[in-house]
Amino acid sequence: MDALNALRGISNQYNKIAAGSAASEVKDNSFATIFQSAKDMLEETSNLQNKAEEQEIKFALGLSNNTHDLQIAQEKANIALQYTIAVRDKVIEAYKELMNISV
Repeated sequence: MDALNALRGISNQYNKIAAGSAASEVKDNSFATIFQSAKDMLEETSNLQNKAEEQEIKFALGLSNNTHDLQIAQEKANIALQYTIAVRDKVIEAYKELMNISV
């Protein structure tokens, strides 16, 4: 049950970072704000991947025998990476669409 709660926590926490605190973002849609939100999302993805790698190393060295923590860390990193890639793909798609608009 703890594993499920840990995975549920990523959606709330990660969505807030990815959305860049939607309440404040709605008021300020400047490029700097959107860029900072994207930067925060990339940093969070990197942090989750680093934590997963640390758990893998601890498990491989025998410092930890808790497979649940290892699996949770790996799944959080995987979900964050998938979400980041999906956002990147949408940004590229929007850029291509803007490039096709004739002025």
